[in-house]
Amino acid sequence: GLGKTHLLHAIGAEIHRKNPTWRISYLWGERFMNEYIHCLRTNRMDEFRARYRERCDVLLIDDIQFIAGKDRTQEEFFHLFNTLHSSHKQIVLTCDQLPQSIPDLEDRLRSRLNWGLTADIKPPGFETRVAILKAKAEVDGLELSDDVAMLVARHVTRNVRELEGALVKLMATAKLSGRPIDLDLAHQALGSLL
Repeated sequence: GLGKTHLLHAIGAEIHRKNPTWRISYLWGERFMNEYIHCLRTNRMDEFRARYRERCDVLLIDDIQFIAGKDRTQEEFFHLFNTLHSSHKQIVLTCDQLPQSIPDLEDRLRSRLNWGLTADIKPPGFETRVAILKAKAEVDGLELSDDVAMLVARHVTRNVRELEGALVKLMATAKLSGRPIDLDLAHQALGSLL
């Protein structure tokens, strides 16, 4: 809900634009773990290692925290990371928390994740939340007053997905009740959020 996946896709697109011959691998942390387990079970580890260690110029992994607590997957990723890093390949990872806060992550892997640039993406501020709500309402052809947008933005603070959910709830309540979206409807529809 903070745009990590969007940023990762943008990084991949920009790298491809500048270097169209580079081989870019994008996957989720959970998929990495599942592919590893599948190749381990089917005795195809050479294929797995070649795909990511030899035929990859840029590795993009979304939600790397999924490998935490999976000792053998972490071991494999540790060696992959070292191989790519020593070959001067690019590695970009996203996570829902900073490396030092990921429980059950091996210390040696945690230290590798802290080698590069770490960007902590914070939830949007109040003004940005209001602007997001107004823009999304406009896209949906919905008139959203500043009062209602500010009410929602004051109470829905963690991420953009929650803002979108609150807006969808408002729209549905307005349509079902045949009422315009005003402060009363917002209090009724979003009572649990407010």
